[in-house]
Amino acid sequence: MTNKIKIQQMSIPQFEAMFPDDDACKAFLVQTRWPNGVCCPRCASVNVYALKTMPFKWECMDCADGTSYRFSVLVGTIFENTNKGLRQWFRIIHTMLTSKKGVSAHQIYRTMGFGSYRTAWSICHKIRTALMDGEFQKLMGIVEMDQTFVGGKAKNRHKDKRGDGPGTGGGTGRGPTGKTAVIGAVQRKGNVVARVVERLDGPAIHNFLRASVSDKVSLLCTDAWKAHRNIGNEFPHHAMVNHRAGQYVIGAVHTNTIEGFWSLVKRGVIGTYHKVSAKYLPLYVAEFQFRYNNRLNADIFGAAVAGC
Repeated sequence: MTNKIKIQQMSIPQFEAMFPDDDACKAFLVQTRWPNGVCCPRCASVNVYALKTMPFKWECMDCADGTSYRFSVLVGTIFENTNKGLRQWFRIIHTMLTSKKGVSAHQIYRTMGFGSYRTAWSICHKIRTALMDGEFQKLMGIVEMDQTFVGGKAKNRHKDKRGDGPGTGGGTGRGPTGKTAVIGAVQRKGNVVARVVERLDGPAIHNFLRASVSDKVSLLCTDAWKAHRNIGNEFPHHAMVNHRAGQYVIGAVHTNTIEGFWSLVKRGVIGTYHKVSAKYLPLYVAEFQFRYNNRLNADIFGAAVAGC
C-alpha cells in the first residue's frame, strides 16, 4: 500500500497571522515580485530609491533624461487601480485556491460584503486571468489525452435551440449540441494542460498535442474516438481503449486520470458556479488547471500572487 503525500495548504488562522493588514500584504508582494531587490517595472533599472514619506513607493532615475518615474508595488499587477485593499484581494485568492471545486462570485460577494455582485465577479475573473500561464513544459512520460463538452442540459434551453435531432441528445442534455469543447492532456502523477477549442476535430487535436505533449512521450493514451486514430503517425507510442467495447483499463493504457480532472471541472461548474458562459469558460478552466498543477505545492498562494 502506497502512502499518499499530504500537502498542508495555508489555513485560515495561518492566513490571519501572516497577513494582519494591507502593509503585511504589500511586504509579501514586494518579496514575491522582486526577490533580488526592487527594480523599475518600466525599464528594469535597479537604480531606484524608496520614498520615505510614501511606504511601498519608489522612484526610478533611469527611465528618461532629466525626469524620473514614480511607482508603487501595485503597478503592473492586477491589484493596480483598485479601490479594494490588498488584503481583500489576498483573502479572495486564498479562498479560491483552497476550495477544491472553486468558489462562486456570489459567495465572494456575500462573504466579503461588497456593495455589488459585479465587483466580486470582476475580481474573480482578474485572478483567473492571472492564473492563465501560457508557459509550460511539454508533458512527458505516460500521458493521457481526452476531450469533453461543458454546458447546460439541452432540455433547459429554449425549444428552438435544443437541437433535438437524431443523435444530438437534445432532449436529455447528452451530446455536444450547444456545448463548449475542451481538450486536455495530463501526465501521470504530473501536470495537466487544458484548453477550450472552437472545433473538436482532427486538426485541433493535432495542434493541441504538438503544443502540449512531447513527441518523445513514452506512452500516449486516448480512447478510440475516430479523430484519435491518426495520432500514431506523429506519436508512435500511442495506444487506445475502446469504451464502447467495454474497455477501460488495458495494462497501463487508460484515460482515468484525465477523466478525473474533467470530473473536478464539471462538478465545480455544476455545483459551485451553476452556469458558465462559453466566453469566460477558458478562465474557469485555467483556474482548475492551476489548482491541479499546484496540488503538491505547499506555497500555492505564493505561486498565485507571483503570477498577478
